[in-house]
Amino acid sequence: MSFELTLSTELSAPAEQVWAQVSTLEGVNLELRPWVRMSVPRAAHGRQLDEVPAGEVALTSTLWALGIVPFDRHRLQLVEAERGRFLERSSSLLQRVWEHERWVEATPTGCRVRDRLRVEPRGAPGALVRVVVGALFRWRHRQLRRMFDAAGPSLERPRSSQ
Repeated sequence: MSFELTLSTELSAPAEQVWAQVSTLEGVNLELRPWVRMSVPRAAHGRQLDEVPAGEVALTSTLWALGIVPFDRHRLQLVEAERGRFLERSSSLLQRVWEHERWVEATPTGCRVRDRLRVEPRGAPGALVRVVVGALFRWRHRQLRRMFDAAGPSLERPRSSQ
């Protein structure tokens, strides 16, 4: 069973400033901490996702629960990447399909960060994965608001497919 989830958050910071952080693996780790940490291969340090070639596996990363217990191995592959937007279609040991699209769009008062996820779990019950992924991305958006003095969250209704 696959599912889809979309979240949106208004931030008071400029889009360029937000993109500079959220488009790096170091920035992703700031959003995920303390619950999850992704290993960052040396070649990916400081690189923005819009600098990574699309269509090939850009890197393989280990995911660590609480920064200490390895629980997944993620093969990141970008389908599209440009300043302010990326579309990742990856896989991992736990996810047959991990599709993550993120936009950072300028608004009159700062910017909006939108995430759309489509996940097809491998082995684990879809309902459990949906709860965990939803909680983790809501956490990520709370972290963004903390880091960038945000206006508040908006959670769009998740959609499921069989």
